[in-house]
Amino acid sequence: FINVFKPAGMSSAFCVGLLKRKLKVPCGHMGTLDPMASGVLPIGVGKASRLFPYLLDKKKVYIAKFTFGYETDTLDKTGKVLKEDEKKVSLEEINNILPFFIGDISQMPPKYSAKSVNGKRGYQLAREGKEFTLTEKIVSVYEITAEKTEKENEFSFKITCGGGTYIRSLCRDIAYKLGTVATMTELCRVKSGMFSAENSVNAEDLKNIEDFSSILIPSDSVINFPKIILEKKEATRLLNGLYDDYSDRFGDNLYRVYDCDEFFGVGEIKDGLLKMKSYVRG
Repeated sequence: FINVFKPAGMSSAFCVGLLKRKLKVPCGHMGTLDPMASGVLPIGVGKASRLFPYLLDKKKVYIAKFTFGYETDTLDKTGKVLKEDEKKVSLEEINNILPFFIGDISQMPPKYSAKSVNGKRGYQLAREGKEFTLTEKIVSVYEITAEKTEKENEFSFKITCGGGTYIRSLCRDIAYKLGTVATMTELCRVKSGMFSAENSVNAEDLKNIEDFSSILIPSDSVINFPKIILEKKEATRLLNGLYDDYSDRFGDNLYRVYDCDEFFGVGEIKDGLLKMKSYVRG
């Protein structure tokens, strides 16, 4: 994996494409960031992206700025203003209602989002001016704190949440709870699972890097399932689609599977039989 820090104004797809061209292998990212947002964008190199579903820690941490008093069609500063309100909110008022947004909450995704509606992305339908309806989803929010910024009616929020949480929707809903409207004017993802801003590489710097060995994160280090180290004969049988019984050595579970020191990927023992779930070798 490569832990990329995407700057505002650059698309997530551009970051992935840049690495594909430099490394000449397929790459994929975990959790897209809107072009206006900055922050951590973990990218799987080669077959490593197959491990994304198995990353145990999927918590994400964002620093966002919400400006109260207006709302746009995109729910962020890139959109067209639809509503305005002169109400001024205080930090005390915000802190009083934040507990309502902690836990497993129901959230309506923004219309300008990558949510699929009959095979088309929401943002495509919205740009075409078509009417459509999205469905609410349950998301997990673990912690929110807020503080006042120097700008009028603007506050900075630190949000720890699960995957699939829309910060723009959170901005909208917090404002509605306060009887006003708001727009997300800045967003930075500072943590995505084990990947943090502190150990990331700026996307702009990738253009000049020739030796990527120093920034590559071993794929088996981002998952923490127990290890199974196979003997050569066992590994060969597994790769040939023969499922041996390991019930005398291991219980039913997901495992990191190795041929000696070489990482094969994620395997599962079920009813004693070991089968590969996600193969990343080679």
